[in-house]
Amino acid sequence: MSNELQSKLAQSLIDGDPDACFEYTKQALQSGMEPMAIIRDGLMPGMNVVGDKFSSGEYFLPDLIIAADGMQKAMELLEPELRARQQSVESAGTVVLGTVKGDIHEIGKSLVGTMLSANGFKVIDLGVDVPTESFVAKVKETGANILGLSALLTTTMTIQREIIEALVEAGVRNKVKVMVGGAPVTRSWADEIKADGYAEDAMGAVQVARQLVAN
Repeated sequence: MSNELQSKLAQSLIDGDPDACFEYTKQALQSGMEPMAIIRDGLMPGMNVVGDKFSSGEYFLPDLIIAADGMQKAMELLEPELRARQQSVESAGTVVLGTVKGDIHEIGKSLVGTMLSANGFKVIDLGVDVPTESFVAKVKETGANILGLSALLTTTMTIQREIIEALVEAGVRNKVKVMVGGAPVTRSWADEIKADGYAEDAMGAVQVARQLVAN
C-alpha cells in the first residue's frame, strides 16, 4: 500500500473526517491494494492514535464516536471485498453486550460495541433494558468469549451481580468472561460481584477485552 494513502487514511480518522476515510478506502481498493493491508497499515494505526489521544484527555467522546464512524464506513467497503477473497479479519473473539434490565442508557454501551468491532471483535449488541435470561440465553447460543454488562444507575448496578449468579446457575459461568462498566461501576464493585474485568471507558474496554481473551 502506498505510504501516502496509508497516512491519508490514518489521518482521516485522526482528523474526524469519515467521508474522507471512505473516499481514501475506495481509492486504495481501486488501486489494487489488499483489503487486509488497508486495515492493517491504514485504518488500525489511525484508530490507535485516536485511542491514545482519548486516553490522554486530548480527545473527547465526540472525537471517538466520529473516528469509529469513519472506521465503520471503511469496513462497509472492505467487508464484501474480504468475503470475495474468502478472507476475514481474524476475529479477536465474540462479545455479547447490553445494558441491564431497568436501564435504558444507550450511548456508552453502543460506543463500546463500535470500538470493539473496530478492533476485530464480533459484537452482538442486545440493546438496552435487557432481561437477565436474555443475556444467559445469548451466551449459551453463541458461545461468546465475553459478556459486557453496562449499568448507568446505582439502582441497576445490582442486576450485574444477578446476571453473574444466573450464569453460575446455568452452568456457563466458567465458559465466558464477564466485563462490567457504567458510570457508578467501580473496580471494587467488579471484584465484589466476581466479574472478570472492569473498564472506565470505551478504549479501556477494548484493552480489557483483549486481555480477557488472551488469558
